[in-house]
Amino acid sequence: MRNLLGLRPVAGMAVALWLAGIVFQFEGSSRLLAADVQGGAKPAEAGIRVATFDVDATPPVGSQMAYDPVKRLSEMTLRCRGIAILGAGQPIVLCAVDWIGISNEGQDAFRAALAEAAGTVPDRVAVHAVHQHDAPSCDFTAERLLRELGLKDCGRFEGTFHREVIRRAADALRAGLRDAQKATHYGWGAAEVRQVASNRRIKGPDGRVRATRYTATKDPALRAEPEGLIDPEVSLLAFWNENVPVAVLTYYACHPQSYYRTGVPSPDFPGIARFFRGQSVPEALHVHFTGAGGDIGAGKYNDGSPPNRIVLAERLADGMKRAFESMEKAPLAASDVGWQVVPVALPLAKHLNEDELVKALQSQPLRGTFDNADRLAWVRRCKAGHRVPIACLRVGTVRVLHMPGELLVEYQLAAKAMRKDLHVMMAAYGDCGPGYIAPAKAYAEGGYETSPGASNVAPEVEPVLIDAMRQLLDAKQQVSFYREDRR
Repeated sequence: MRNLLGLRPVAGMAVALWLAGIVFQFEGSSRLLAADVQGGAKPAEAGIRVATFDVDATPPVGSQMAYDPVKRLSEMTLRCRGIAILGAGQPIVLCAVDWIGISNEGQDAFRAALAEAAGTVPDRVAVHAVHQHDAPSCDFTAERLLRELGLKDCGRFEGTFHREVIRRAADALRAGLRDAQKATHYGWGAAEVRQVASNRRIKGPDGRVRATRYTATKDPALRAEPEGLIDPEVSLLAFWNENVPVAVLTYYACHPQSYYRTGVPSPDFPGIARFFRGQSVPEALHVHFTGAGGDIGAGKYNDGSPPNRIVLAERLADGMKRAFESMEKAPLAASDVGWQVVPVALPLAKHLNEDELVKALQSQPLRGTFDNADRLAWVRRCKAGHRVPIACLRVGTVRVLHMPGELLVEYQLAAKAMRKDLHVMMAAYGDCGPGYIAPAKAYAEGGYETSPGASNVAPEVEPVLIDAMRQLLDAKQQVSFYREDRR
């Protein structure tokens, strides 16, 4: 069983994983790419097998996280963990990392390295940040651009440590393939998570955002506001070898922090909940993904005091437990598993000006998340014709959508409404280059999430993503994208 606690010194910092020769480039229009190519890692016997991998992703003392340098380490480590599904064409790799974001060429490098390790192509690899805030961010495009501009201090974009974690993850995946277990059954479950999530966008009578209820909210009047529009459920997909769980994947839409800016790397309350579940069901690797929680936080139930971290963790773990206990199982055959991708071009926000961003970088110091370097990296990617992969994993009656950016919860609710006959789940925070991604209507409502400092895409992003989700879910019916839930 993997050691979830215990800190290990970071080694091998000289490793440099660059992209030349291994990055898969999406080409052509936004067509549906069928997952029917055979090859890659070959199963020793017919049927589905699942390999697991898990490595330490905790930055060393002195390195820069998203907001602050690391001043000390705590009892819990950040994890980079995931699974490889074998036996349904080329391997499918799913990975979740306890970092705030992985963007642009950082995504390319991660997916290329895991693809090479698994014997597959980057098109069949999904890498997501869990989005904890006392954690690193990764963007090799921003790092490269800063060096090209002659800036010696890359700050949080300096990628030596990130490349070391990528190498570790690839090595662990290679080792995990040798110990892949049969997956004779799959299971799905869902349960309400009580008193954790609440909507951050508090609207006035005119429909515009009048206040933002951030994840830690000290104002009792804002905490007294209704929960608002949320997805209250944690969803679960599990793979079983007969009666033994091999891997348990969970999905929940909520910003994953209780308090931060401590200088101490932390997996925060979702990581602690994941740890609790790992202790209760030690046979399985537990992998947690953050859903479309861009406008969702724990602010109604959290004033930022440190004891609340464990309270929130226990509430999320309780939901995970009830989802596991209510799980329905079904036999799993190779024909039950599939993977499809729609590569899309996301519309660039009109406020982003490349020349102005370059001048700002040359004259202003780097800051925390959503820096000018992040914006310039995204602008350059868009202008180069980059397409972001929107992917869907099919496992029997389960569909898991793999999405980019900090999606607002409407996207997740819309996806579930498209196919009420299926068990639809969502992992967001894939490529975080776009920043926040809101419905078109929300851009006219104001608020932090749609501000020029937070969102790098235009309101026209909505039909692009909705169309991709419809294709992947094979959805026929139209759904209402907006609804109010003012509990």
